[in-house]
Amino acid sequence: MSLKTYNPSVRIGNWNEDVYLDEDLLKDFLDKKDKGELLLQKLSNLRRNVLNKIDLSVSTDGFVHFGDVILLINPDKFRESLCNSYSLYDSVSLSANPDEVTLHTKVSLESPCAVTASKNVNPYARNSFVITSVDGSPLGEPLRYGQNFALRTSEGFMGQLYLASEQKTFLRSAKKSHLQEVNLEEQPSYLTCWQIAYLDPQLRLEYEGFPVPANKKLLIIHSKTNQCLAVLRKYVLWTFFGKEFEVTAHTYMNSHRVEEDLNHWILVTGNPSDDVHTMFDRPTPPSEKAEENT
Repeated sequence: MSLKTYNPSVRIGNWNEDVYLDEDLLKDFLDKKDKGELLLQKLSNLRRNVLNKIDLSVSTDGFVHFGDVILLINPDKFRESLCNSYSLYDSVSLSANPDEVTLHTKVSLESPCAVTASKNVNPYARNSFVITSVDGSPLGEPLRYGQNFALRTSEGFMGQLYLASEQKTFLRSAKKSHLQEVNLEEQPSYLTCWQIAYLDPQLRLEYEGFPVPANKKLLIIHSKTNQCLAVLRKYVLWTFFGKEFEVTAHTYMNSHRVEEDLNHWILVTGNPSDDVHTMFDRPTPPSEKAEENT
């Protein structure tokens, strides 16, 4: 009977080194798994937290107030004219590419964080914003045309990040259009200040100081750069959440010096009915449809 002269216990050189490397890799893997730092765990945690359903605020007087939780919706007029469907709107949402997920811990998001326009307009943590005062206005007071305000994410995992923008430079601009970038920042500043403007430029001055209505088309203007928030559907971005569109701060004017549909926004509030989530799910009265078409 022959005896085995060599076995793993007597390996030397590279053989023994490979054994120890495999043991170290397994130990490192188990350690990261216990801490929740594996990429698969981060992806699962990110999806679970940012797709958490949010209850939007219900406007009893038809206006938007400080402290309200709303959606930022941009209607696509071209697709809307083809088919009047709720899915033809895009909402400003938190974005995360797979290679950026490692930046986000299991506790909260880390800034700066990119934003995109998503076709998913159901109220989730990733696309819901809180109307926040920057001038000391109390909670519950109506937001007014021309008044500075901030848009921030919810508490908890979303980290209370503020929608911000900065003048474009050679080093900082939107990824595809190279226009003024829009993202989420941790610290409030003048870069996170926005204003609401009336849609019709001929009546814009007359409406200064009036309360901002909910669920109506309007303009969202960056206070520092005076550029309107816009969705660029010709620039597609592939994110962790699928195919979405680039969001930037840039004013698009037509031949009549009027802002185009890319700059039109609706501050969507919750529906008091128990059957649906937002006011956009309610059927539009014929009188309002005629008014919108005009």
